[in-house]
Amino acid sequence: MATPPVFDPATFADSVRAVVRRIPAGQVMSYSEVARAVGAPRHARAVARVMASNYLPDVPCHRVIRSNGSLGGYNRGGEVKKRALLRSEGYPSERLGRFDSVIH
Repeated sequence: MATPPVFDPATFADSVRAVVRRIPAGQVMSYSEVARAVGAPRHARAVARVMASNYLPDVPCHRVIRSNGSLGGYNRGGEVKKRALLRSEGYPSERLGRFDSVIH
């Protein structure tokens, strides 16, 4: 039987941050979409943990939301700040609270 691949949390976190850096202003991805984009489709919660611990200013973690459309947490001011940032970037207010990703 083959041994399973070794999971490297640092490499995973770097991959997550790289994907999130590419999300354009005014658009969002879900934690699940980010997980799929880094090749770990079952690790949406791990993506959320990476975002929760992210304080790098060039990683727009506010652009990652839950797949049900709710905003999820934001470690730099909570949901109110996350909503305000998304609105300031042109994310349509009527889409806040429901997920309608334009990133694939």
